[in-house]
Amino acid sequence: MNKLSNPINYTIRRTEPSDAEAYQRIFSCPKVIRGTLQLPYPSVETWQKRLTEVPDGVYNLCACVENEVVGQLGLHTFPHRPRRRHVGQIGMAIHDDWQGKGVGSALMAAAIDLADNWLNLTRLELEVYTDNEPAIALYKKFGFVTEGTHIRFGYRDGQYVDVYAMARLR
Repeated sequence: MNKLSNPINYTIRRTEPSDAEAYQRIFSCPKVIRGTLQLPYPSVETWQKRLTEVPDGVYNLCACVENEVVGQLGLHTFPHRPRRRHVGQIGMAIHDDWQGKGVGSALMAAAIDLADNWLNLTRLELEVYTDNEPAIALYKKFGFVTEGTHIRFGYRDGQYVDVYAMARLR
C-alpha cells in the first residue's frame, strides 16, 4: 500500500519530561546521530535534564503514533534578546524507522503554525548538513532557502563537514 492511500496520522504535542526515554531512543539512531550535532550514546538522564530544565523561549514538540514518540522538533526563540525576538531556530530529529513517512512534514507544519500564528516570528532559521538531501528537500518544501554555506562546521565520522544555513522569511 502506498503512503497516499493510507496516510499515517501523527499527533503533535508539546514534549514532556516523561518523554526522556523516547528522546534517548531517537538520538541513539545512527541516521539521527549522523544528521545532527549530537554525540552518540546519549543517556536518559541527559534527556531528563534537558526536558525538565527548558530555557525561556524554547518550544519542544514531538510527533507521536499512538503512544510512541517517533520524532521531535525544537523551536528556540530569543525572548531576552530584543533585536532577535523576531527569530526562531529549528532543530529536528526523526527516529530512523520513521524517516521518509511524513513525520518531518507534520512537525514542520506545526512549528510554522506556532511561529507564524502564535509567536509572531518573521524569520525561521536552521542549519543542515550539505549531504542531507531528504532534509534539504523537506525544508525547501516549507519555503526555506539556502543563505550560505558554513565550511567545516561540524565534525562527523572522523572528518569536518559543511552545513547550509537556511531560512524562511515571512
